Amino acid sequence: MRVTAMPADTNAYGDIFGGWLMSLMDSAAGLVAARRAKGRAVTIAMEGMKFHAPVRVGDEVSVYAEIVKVGRTSMTIAVEAHARDRHRETTRKVTEAHFTFVAIDRDRRPRPVDA
Repeated sequence: MRVTAMPADTNAYGDIFGGWLMSLMDSAAGLVAARRAKGRAVTIAMEGMKFHAPVRVGDEVSVYAEIVKVGRTSMTIAVEAHARDRHRETTRKVTEAHFTFVAIDRDRRPRPVDA
């Protein structure tokens, strides 16, 4: 997932809101979870959120997500966000976390991931 950080996403100091980044990361993890579960999956936890560097307006933010564990009904997904100044080629890791998702059925009850 790749987006540009815009002025509307900043706090009073001009840095991008951490919540904006968390939302992107949750969305990326959700896409991976739904694909693996072949259906609806919901976020039940986020662990180990670490902010390494600020994101500035105009930075290109890339979010990478990969499954690191699959249980009977749940999945743990490692997510990293990297930022790149729009006029440079180098990137920097700005945040990382692990998200846990549970596959659910039509009645919103946990179901096997491999169902």
